[in-house]
Amino acid sequence: MRRLLRYLTRHRARYAVGMVCLFATASLAMAVPYLFKWAVDAYTAGAGAGVVGRYAAAMAGIAVAQAVVRTFSRFMIFNVGRDVEYDLRNDLFAKLEQLPQRFYQRRSTGDLMSRLVNDITALRLLLGVGGLNLVNTAIYYVYGVAFMCTLDPILTLWALAPFPLLVLIVKRFSRQIMERSLRVQEGLADLSTRIQENLSGIHVVLAYGRAHWETTLFSRLNDRFTAQNMALARVRGVLMPVMKFMASAGTVIILWVGGRRVMAGELSIGGLFAFAGYLNLLAWPTMALGWMLSILQRGRAAMQRLDEIFAAPIEIGDAAGAVAPATVAGAIEFRDVEFSYGESANGAPVLTGINLRIPARATVAVVGRTGSGKSTLAQLLPRLFDPSAGTSLLDGRDIREVPLGWLRRQIAVVPQDPFLFSASVRDNIAFGVAASKDGDGDGDGGGADVDARVQWAAAAAGLARDIPNLPQGFDTMVGERGVALSGGQKQRVTLARALVVEPRILILDDALSSVDTQTEREVLQGLTAFLRERTSIVIAHRLSTIERADLIVVIDEGRIVESGDHESLLARDGIYADLFRRQRLEEEIEAI
Repeated sequence: MRRLLRYLTRHRARYAVGMVCLFATASLAMAVPYLFKWAVDAYTAGAGAGVVGRYAAAMAGIAVAQAVVRTFSRFMIFNVGRDVEYDLRNDLFAKLEQLPQRFYQRRSTGDLMSRLVNDITALRLLLGVGGLNLVNTAIYYVYGVAFMCTLDPILTLWALAPFPLLVLIVKRFSRQIMERSLRVQEGLADLSTRIQENLSGIHVVLAYGRAHWETTLFSRLNDRFTAQNMALARVRGVLMPVMKFMASAGTVIILWVGGRRVMAGELSIGGLFAFAGYLNLLAWPTMALGWMLSILQRGRAAMQRLDEIFAAPIEIGDAAGAVAPATVAGAIEFRDVEFSYGESANGAPVLTGINLRIPARATVAVVGRTGSGKSTLAQLLPRLFDPSAGTSLLDGRDIREVPLGWLRRQIAVVPQDPFLFSASVRDNIAFGVAASKDGDGDGDGGGADVDARVQWAAAAAGLARDIPNLPQGFDTMVGERGVALSGGQKQRVTLARALVVEPRILILDDALSSVDTQTEREVLQGLTAFLRERTSIVIAHRLSTIERADLIVVIDEGRIVESGDHESLLARDGIYADLFRRQRLEEEIEAI
C-alpha cells in the first residue's frame, strides 16, 4: 500500500481539504444532540416555546451547513480517487510498454487487462468512498465517545461494552474477505483471458467446429467465478447483520441502563435523548464497517496484483550515459553471442557461439531448418531480447551503449507473424512514420508527405493491385489483427509499414511466406534499389528468392555451420545444398 500512498501524496492538498471538511461535517453533526439535550432540558424546566424554537432553528441551520460541507467533502475526496485512478492507469500502461517480451511470455492478455481496468477501479473505490467512510467513522467514534463521556462516563462504558467483541469479529472476517477478494479478482482475470482469446481466435474456433465445446468450457469457468463471488458475498452477508446487531445491542443497553439512571436522578431526560442521538450517529458507521472492510480488502488485493507489474524488472533499457551516434553506416557484428529463453525453455541455449560480420549496405540471407534459431538472431539486433552472453555491435559499438529508442528507429523488423491494428490500411502503414513525426503516434504526422510515402511503400510492398479492390481503398478498416485481409495482404501491409520509415537496417523474417513464390520474387526484385542503400537481413525458407544475397548464412541447432554466396554453398554440398535441392524438387512436383 506504500505505492498507493505515494500516488495519494500527489493530491494531498485537495485530499487534506476534503478531510478538513469531513471533520467540519462531524463537528456540526455532533452539535445537534447537545442542542437537543438543551432544548429538552429547557422544556422540562418550564421554558417557553420561544426558547425551544430558537434551539430548533439552530439545529435546522446546522443541518443546512452540514449538507453543504458534506457535499464539498465528497466532491474533493471522490475526485482525488478518480485522479489517482487516472495516474495509476497511465503509469501502469507506461510500465507495460517498457517491459520486455519475456514478461509477456508468462502473462495472458486477459489477466493484464483485468488488472488495468478492474483492479484500478477497486483502488478508486478504496480511496474515494472507502477512504471517506473510513476516516469519517474514526472521527465519529472519537467525537461521539468524547461527547458521551461528558454526558455520563458510566453509561458510555456500558454502551461500548459490545465493542471488544466487535473488534474480534472484524479481525476474523478481515482475513477471509482479503483471501476471497483476491480469488474473485484472479477469477475475473481468468474469465477475461478466456473471452479475449476466443474473440481474437474466433475464426479458428468456427473452423474447427469448437463453438459448443468452448461455450461449455466458458460456462464451467463462469460457474467457478460465480462460486468465488458467492463465497465472498456470504462472508459480507454474514458480516453486515452482525454489525447491525452490535449497533442495536448498544441501543438496548442505553435504553435499559440509561432509563434506570434517569429514574435515579443521575442523568437528565435531555441527557438521555442526547446520548441516544450520539449512539444513533454511530449506528451507520458501525453497520457500514463490514462494507468498508470489504472495500479495503479488495483494494489491498488489487494493489497487491498491481505491485506485481510495477515490481517487474525492466530488463532492457538505456545504459547510463548512452549517446546516439551522429551517423549510421549499418555495419553489424555478432561476437560470441549466446542466447537462452531461460525457464520457459528449460534453460536450453537457442543460439551458441554466434560470430558474424555484416558489412554496411550488404544483404545477408539467414537460412536453416525450422527451430534452428534464425528468428531469435533477428530479435537480438533491435534488443527485443538481450543475449545471455557475447555482444551485438552496430558500426563497431555495443548496441547496449546507445539509446534504445534511437536504436529501434534505425531498425525495421517485418515479423513472420504479421500484426495489424484495428485501424485503416493507411494508418497501419503510417504507424511508424506518424509516431516519429508527432512524437505521440496519433496518426497525423505530416499530411501530404506522409500520404505520399504511404502510397510509395504500399506499391513497393506489392500492394498496388490490391488497394483498388478494397472497399474504401487505403481507408478500409482491417479489423482486429487484420481479419478483413488475406494472409498475404497482411504480410505486405506489414512490409509497407517497415519500408515507410526508411530504416538504415531492414530485417525481413520470412516476411512473405504467405504469398506465392513468384510474387515474393517480384517484391524482392522491386526492392533491389531500396535494399542497396541499407543493410538488410533476410530470413527465408524459400531459398530460390535469396540466391542474389551478398552473403548466405546457414544456422543449424543454434550455430552457424555454413556461410558464403549461393554458388560456393552449393559447391560445398552441405546443409544449404541439401535444402536447396529438396525445395527445387518440391517446386517441380507442384508444377506437374
